[in-house]
Amino acid sequence: MRRALGYAWATAFVLLCWWLLALCVSSPALPGPVRTVQELAANMDSLLPQAAITLERLVAGLAVGTALGAPLGLLAGSSERVDRWVSPVLYVLFPIPKVVFLPVLFVFFGLGGQAKVLLIAIAVFFQTMVTMRDAAREVPSGIKDAMRSLGGNRWCVFAHVTVPLTLPYLFSALRVSTGTAVAILFIGESMAGSTGLGYYIMHSWSMLEYARMFSGIVVLAVLGVLLYELFDFAERHLANRR
Repeated sequence: MRRALGYAWATAFVLLCWWLLALCVSSPALPGPVRTVQELAANMDSLLPQAAITLERLVAGLAVGTALGAPLGLLAGSSERVDRWVSPVLYVLFPIPKVVFLPVLFVFFGLGGQAKVLLIAIAVFFQTMVTMRDAAREVPSGIKDAMRSLGGNRWCVFAHVTVPLTLPYLFSALRVSTGTAVAILFIGESMAGSTGLGYYIMHSWSMLEYARMFSGIVVLAVLGVLLYELFDFAERHLANRR
C-alpha cells in the first residue's frame, strides 16, 4: 500500500510539472499529459507490440550480461589469482563506451534484435562484473575464517558466505544496468531496424507527431518501472530484505 501511494504521489508530481511546463512553453513540440494519454490510447494497437519487442530485448540482454558478469566478478573478488588475470582486461575495456561496438555488431549480426541484445549484454556484463568484484572484496574475512574453522572448504565459503552477502549488490547492479540498457537499446533501435520503442519514438519525431512520440516515451518509462519492481520483489524474497 505504501509503495502504491508513493507511485501515485510521484506520478501526480511528474504530471503536474509536465502540465505546467507544457502550459508555459505552449508549443506543439511539447504536448501536455492529457493529449499524450489520448494519443497513447488511440495508438495502443501499434504501441504495445513495439513495447513487447523492446521489453524482450531488455530482459534478454540483462539476463545474458548478468549471468556472465556476476559469477566472474565474484570469482575475481574472491581469488587474487583470478583477479590478476581479470583486472587488467577490465581496466582496458571498461572505460570504452559500449555503444561504439554497435556498428561492428550490425556488420556481423545484421540490423535485427540480436545485435541490440548483445550490445546490452556487453554493457551489463562489465557493470555487473565490477560491482560484484568489489562486493566480494568487502566480505569480512572473519566470517570466512569462521566458516573454515567449521570445516568448510573454499567452495563452501564461496557458496555460503560470499554469494549470500553480495546478493544485494547484484540487485543494485541490475538497477544501474537497467538504466544503461534502456539508453543503449534506444540508440540501437533508433539507428537501425523498424521495431521497438526507440524506432517508434524517433519515427514519430521525424513525422512531427509529438504527442505520439511522448506516448512512446511514457511507455518506455513504464517498462523501466516494471523492471525495477521486479528487481525489488526478487531482492525482498531472495536477499531477505524488506
